[in-house]
Amino acid sequence: MAFNLEFAQVLPVLIPVVVIAFLFWWFYRPRKSAPGAVPAGTAGMLEAHVRYYQQLTPPEKERFSSEVEAFLGHVTIEGVGTEVEDLDRILIAASAVIPIFSFPGWKYRNLTNIILYPDTFDEHYQFEGDRRNILGMVGSGHMNGQMLLSRSALRAGFSEHAGQSNTAIHEFVHLVDKTDGYVDGLPQSLLHNITSLPWLQVMHEEIRKIESGHSEINPYAAMNQSEFLAVTAEYFFEKPDSMQTHHPELYRLLSEIFRQDPAARAS
Repeated sequence: MAFNLEFAQVLPVLIPVVVIAFLFWWFYRPRKSAPGAVPAGTAGMLEAHVRYYQQLTPPEKERFSSEVEAFLGHVTIEGVGTEVEDLDRILIAASAVIPIFSFPGWKYRNLTNIILYPDTFDEHYQFEGDRRNILGMVGSGHMNGQMLLSRSALRAGFSEHAGQSNTAIHEFVHLVDKTDGYVDGLPQSLLHNITSLPWLQVMHEEIRKIESGHSEINPYAAMNQSEFLAVTAEYFFEKPDSMQTHHPELYRLLSEIFRQDPAARAS
């Protein structure tokens, strides 16, 4: 009887807690885009929103669209606090294809799913609060095989005001770098065409220039070798003409690493 009385007293407090917890789960639960969910009108969205795609030849566009569909066929995309729209799927897949477009059939075997947040998030993967400053991240440890992206950063990277920046390309370059087991700025799967020494020499020379304020490359590139590769890859694909003009040797090496010459397409 005493137990029943105590439970009856607690029940009015317990019910609102359960209801609030359910509502929180309902509104912020991951919304998944299962592998194989390829949006209709893929080519049209690529043409409208992806400058890289616009500069390809018709046969290249067809292959790019196929690579986008293949990527969406094996990677799950989840939204946390936001719905994943078709445009988000297309931009994420385009970001994956761009760095490895000259490697037909490439698979990101170290990626199973992508978590899309509405905006910036913190180191604890929270997207509320005043410590949110992360735009994208490749998971490690218990988050291995996952990528986290800010939706606002994803879309900004493909806007006409993006400048050198494209967060999603940045994160996919980290994944390419990680294919040999190390995120160290030396992607062995891509470096077999050149020796590592010239790349390391140019990298460290440019890092010194960044640190002394004599380079317009995003200062985040000076954090370490892996960030240098990812940041300069953003620049390489977003503003190839500018990089070729201001950093010809860096541009040449990145062209050899990625087997691409985006400045030639842009001209």
